[in-house]
Amino acid sequence: MFFPIQSAGDLENDERLAGVIREMVATACTFQGLGDQLPFKRMSIVFGEHTFLVTISSQKIYVVKRQNVVREPISV
Repeated sequence: MFFPIQSAGDLENDERLAGVIREMVATACTFQGLGDQLPFKRMSIVFGEHTFLVTISSQKIYVVKRQNVVREPISV
């Protein structure tokens, strides 16, 4: 279905994480879509300090790891 092409940065050679994300995408793809279209375009996996942004295009999975910006609550 989907094939990893390359990795870089914090995700370089992390086969375990690649397998987990591939399984999450495969599970999400089993949900009802519209015809032949995927049921989603992007998926965000949010953790305390980081977010993985997952996009599918041309049978390839693209993953970007971003650091979450922690904002202090506003006192009124």
